[in-house]
Amino acid sequence: MTPLMTRVMALILLTLMCVGCATGSQDWVELRGERYEVELALDDASRMRGLMFRDQMAETHGMLFAFDRQEPQAFWMRNTRIPLDIIYFDEALRLVSVAVGAPPCTTKACPSYPSKGPARFVLELNAGHAQRLGLQRGDVLTLSDAVRKRIDPAPKAPTSMP
Repeated sequence: MTPLMTRVMALILLTLMCVGCATGSQDWVELRGERYEVELALDDASRMRGLMFRDQMAETHGMLFAFDRQEPQAFWMRNTRIPLDIIYFDEALRLVSVAVGAPPCTTKACPSYPSKGPARFVLELNAGHAQRLGLQRGDVLTLSDAVRKRIDPAPKAPTSMP
C-alpha cells in the first residue's frame, strides 16, 4: 500500500468513527440536569421488546418509549434481567409518576407497574436514578432535537401541572 493510500484509509476510518460517535450522542434526554443517551421505542414491536433479555445497561443510558396518545400506561418486567426505574411523563413531558426499582422478572406471572395518571412517554433507567435525582411530580423531561424530530405527534409544550 502506498503512503497516499494509507493516509486515505486512515482518513476514511477516522471519518467513520466520528460519524458513529455523533450519531450515538444525538439521541439523549435530560432530567434534572442529568443527561442520558436513549434508545427509542416508537412502535409496538420495539415497545413490547423494551429492555428484555439484557444483562446490563450503561449507567448513563436508558430507553424512551413514546406512545401515540396519552392514557394510563402500565409496564411489566417480564424477561427483563436488570432492575429499572420506570418514569412516566404526560404529553407535555411532565413527570406523572415513578415506579422505583422495579425488580427483574423471569416467570410467567410478573406484576404490573401502572402510571398514577395518564402518560404518553416512559423513560426506563437503571434502578436508583429516580431516587438519586430526587424526582418530583411535574419535573420536565428535555429531549434532544434528534429525538424530538422522530416522535410523531410531537410532544406538547410544557405548562403548569393540571
